[in-house]
Amino acid sequence: MAQPPAVPLAPGLWRIPTAGRALVNSYALVDDDGSVTLVDCGVKRAPARIVRGLAAIGKSPADVTRIVLTHAHPDHAGGAAEVARRTGAPVVLHAADVEYAQAGHAPPRDPSVTGGRLFSRLGGGRFPAVDVAEPLADGDVLPVGGGLRVVHTPGHSPGHVSLLHEPTRVLITGDALFNVVGIRWPIKVLCTDFRMTQETAHVLAELEYDVAAFTHGAELTDNARERIRAFLRRR
Repeated sequence: MAQPPAVPLAPGLWRIPTAGRALVNSYALVDDDGSVTLVDCGVKRAPARIVRGLAAIGKSPADVTRIVLTHAHPDHAGGAAEVARRTGAPVVLHAADVEYAQAGHAPPRDPSVTGGRLFSRLGGGRFPAVDVAEPLADGDVLPVGGGLRVVHTPGHSPGHVSLLHEPTRVLITGDALFNVVGIRWPIKVLCTDFRMTQETAHVLAELEYDVAAFTHGAELTDNARERIRAFLRRR
């Protein structure tokens, strides 16, 4: 069965798969005035799928007024420069990842992980550089559909954030957690500090939400908060 180009999660909020059925996801939030905020832009070739996803919800690149990146990795920021070019929308992300997005290179990998040291030496993690209009900080609330709260969850990258859309009670975890064959940690070799990733993810247990949406994997709509809390307790 072909995957839909956009999956509704809540009023005004859709998941847009950009690779596989839910292997890599972007998100579209539509405000009352019809403007669209995009969260993440997939890999370099993802913009075409993002445009198809927008069309499926009756929107076009011209409706996009803001692009939020959860972090500066090529599977999240790789398509950002092209999406920004097509839409004219400003790109924002946490201050600690701005230099990497503007250089077009992912942050360093965890030196305590053998594969991380090798990955850094080989220069992995490049993507088209993207201009950043505004740095974000923990606790910022973006004016998106009644409030999109920035939750700094560093470790996967220095400026990694999760995003809580408080009006619809949808949490976008970014790469703080994956939901690929169950809830799991992100891949160690791709983290800047894997131990910090595990420590800061625990803030997700303290937030209030009904739906957990992942940038890798399908959403959880049934007891999402309790299931994430149970995972975090086990680890």
